[in-house]
Amino acid sequence: MKLINKIKLHNFKRFQNFSVELDNKLNILIGDNESGKSSILSAIDIVLSGSRSKVETIGLDNLFNLTTINDFLNSEKKVENLPRLFIEVYLNDQSNFDLNGKVNSDERICDGLQLICEPDDHLSKEIKDILEQKEPNFPFEYYLIIFKTFSGESYTGYRKYLKHILIDNTQISNEYATREYVKAIYNSNVKNTEKNKHQNEYRKHKESFKNNVLSDLNNRITNYSFTIRTSSKANLETDLTIAEDNINIENKGKGKQCFIKAEFALNKKDSDLDVVLIEEPENHLSHINMKKLIQSIGETGNKQLFIATHNNLISSRLDLRKSILLNSNSTKPVLLSSLSESTAKFFIKAPDNNILEFILSKKVILVEGDAEFILIDAFFQKTSKKKTEKLDVHIISIGGTSFKRYLDIAKLLEIKTAVIRDNDHNYQVNCIDNYSEYSFPYIKIFSDENNDRHTFEVALYQDNKIICDELFEKGRKSLSVQDYMLQNKADVAFELLDKKTDEVNPPKYIKEAIQWIINE
Repeated sequence: MKLINKIKLHNFKRFQNFSVELDNKLNILIGDNESGKSSILSAIDIVLSGSRSKVETIGLDNLFNLTTINDFLNSEKKVENLPRLFIEVYLNDQSNFDLNGKVNSDERICDGLQLICEPDDHLSKEIKDILEQKEPNFPFEYYLIIFKTFSGESYTGYRKYLKHILIDNTQISNEYATREYVKAIYNSNVKNTEKNKHQNEYRKHKESFKNNVLSDLNNRITNYSFTIRTSSKANLETDLTIAEDNINIENKGKGKQCFIKAEFALNKKDSDLDVVLIEEPENHLSHINMKKLIQSIGETGNKQLFIATHNNLISSRLDLRKSILLNSNSTKPVLLSSLSESTAKFFIKAPDNNILEFILSKKVILVEGDAEFILIDAFFQKTSKKKTEKLDVHIISIGGTSFKRYLDIAKLLEIKTAVIRDNDHNYQVNCIDNYSEYSFPYIKIFSDENNDRHTFEVALYQDNKIICDELFEKGRKSLSVQDYMLQNKADVAFELLDKKTDEVNPPKYIKEAIQWIINE
């Protein structure tokens, strides 16, 4: 397999400097909005395509890092200080000497491809005139767009060092995107001899249609005649499409289009692709088709995959250790490759694990039951006088046995995490000793220290006895109010929230957890 080992970005989109080592098989890009997931896929696509026209279509003004541009325009604006942009894709293709050299920012001998955008030295005078204008004006139009291998040789899209495809499901209804996808799939499967034959036969059929079918019509017309276009914008590749059950992909629903495109690209037998880039495969897919797609991705063994996602199922079911985490407030990637195998497997099997919500959060409160989850938001507002989202706090309900799995990730990512749990009759063993390996300033366990107050409902009742008796005592014959609350946890919590939100008091340990999580 031909593989991408590393990618480096300099002044590209939101990244002034970015570098990340890549997995040989699967790379899952996880991040919030504007974190750069799409930019990384776009960078790989641009370099592997070697297409100057693709860069020009996007526009250098849309590719250059905005902070870098503004910093330059606010400086002395000297020609020699103009910033440059580059994307470097490091490869392991040792079979091709054209790729090997040390023309790269690491200045080491290795294989790779790069895009460089830098000022044209031959136009220094014109650039200087522009920079001397009173109004800020960056000379994007005077930049060179250069594609080079690490040996220093130029290359274009006509020579494919790696066969790749970008499937952007956010643009699924875009006619151009669909046409480009079909074209890429066709070129990755067809042999050169076949392609020449196909094009020749297609041109002959066009000529035959003009001579035989249109002839009667053209004989009745003077001065002009109807013909068939034969330009580069009307050829075999532009007219090809993919069909399922004789229905063109363009006529399928958006969800089905997503599924067909991804499955076709991932199919071992039907594709000779080296690299598959998938942007948000979850778009438009039903839960069942999502699971089918995850299975297809998991069974793909002869391609290197890059997937940008917001989806819990994709990020966890495919193995969290293959994840690259990106944050909108930072350009430094975090890899989960050091996560333990047991924790990774837990999230593969765990239902509704909310892992993505946890990973993308700055501060998290973990609770272990429905009752705590129902009331915690009201407790938070009563204690802090603000809503959770205003203070960047996220609340997640998980099973009590799962706390350590989430804390394994909190350790790696340094996510400030408060665990609210029951003491189960032994505070020291269950809430102190049990978490000795998670002694970090950003992780803390909160529980009632009184072993007789062994669970949330007991503590809640004892701290709100008058309110709870008023609501739940009527009609009690055999059960006490506390026992009733223990047997109907979620219903009781909802009724308290619905009728006594302003009156009910959170237990002391929950107040402490909230105060700790909101303090910097």
